[in-house]
Amino acid sequence: MEYKKISIGGQAVIEGVMMRSPEYISTVIRRADGTLEDRTNKFIPLSKRYKILNTPIIRGAISLFEMMKVGIGTLNWSADKAIEDENIAKGKEVDKDKEKSFFQKLFDVVGTSLILIIALGIFMYIPYKLTSYMKAIDGNQFLFNLFAGIIRTTFLIMYMYAISFMKDVKRLFAYHGAEHKTIALYEKKLDLTVENARKESRFHPRCGTSFILIAAIITIFIFSIFDTIIVAQFGEYENIISRVGVHLLFVPFAIGVSFEILKLSDKYSNIPLVKLMIMPGLWLQHITTNEPDDEQLEVAIKSVKLSTAYLTESD
Repeated sequence: MEYKKISIGGQAVIEGVMMRSPEYISTVIRRADGTLEDRTNKFIPLSKRYKILNTPIIRGAISLFEMMKVGIGTLNWSADKAIEDENIAKGKEVDKDKEKSFFQKLFDVVGTSLILIIALGIFMYIPYKLTSYMKAIDGNQFLFNLFAGIIRTTFLIMYMYAISFMKDVKRLFAYHGAEHKTIALYEKKLDLTVENARKESRFHPRCGTSFILIAAIITIFIFSIFDTIIVAQFGEYENIISRVGVHLLFVPFAIGVSFEILKLSDKYSNIPLVKLMIMPGLWLQHITTNEPDDEQLEVAIKSVKLSTAYLTESD
């Protein structure tokens, strides 16, 4: 069986896997009764529709925000199906056509905003606050951001490690492993079978986990450069909140740079030096992926097949 050489990516969802090809996004989940349910949507990224948005660095930031939106939507869909199965198991009536009330929608917005505020507090404010107590690095923007970056990355790894023990997260991470194995199988142009997928590694250099680690390192340098310029022009930051606010403005640029580095690391992954550079990201995947079972591999394989089934020779 032959496959076109295209770039595909994916995401684990609740009891399933979402796969994205150049033109389609397909999500497959396993319902409580053992059957598979899927949905496939046409999806052309903005960077493909508008040439100016396909510029290096810009395309990375655009792509991440696009996939965050798609990813959250897909997770919500899989969560709704899981709740539906739970209600059926409890004998409750399921109203598929029920619309969310104004208060439910308001809660969704407030809930998301609260999560973002908590994330900013844990991964930006607290690291900066702790670093500010280190008097020995006063005035040295690189050392300040280096120590803050180390603290931020440590918090992130601790968070991922802590949630990896949760039962539902373990299954999610197993689907993450199934996603990687199936993508590797497709990229090697091997038959998409469960037997073949079992043999593949659950680690992949183009994983979002690796991207997070790259971004954590890149932000240290980018924030240091801009902080040095800003402090030289306008003086020291008045407080930590103002530093966080300025840094948020440069996050899209950092994301764009990290995206380009991730693409390059995948393209030149056979070079010994590049192999060494991507190893930390692969090590981190020991936390964010688990070995999948055959049923989970079956879900990931169907997702890949659906997302690539309608592609033309020009893709």
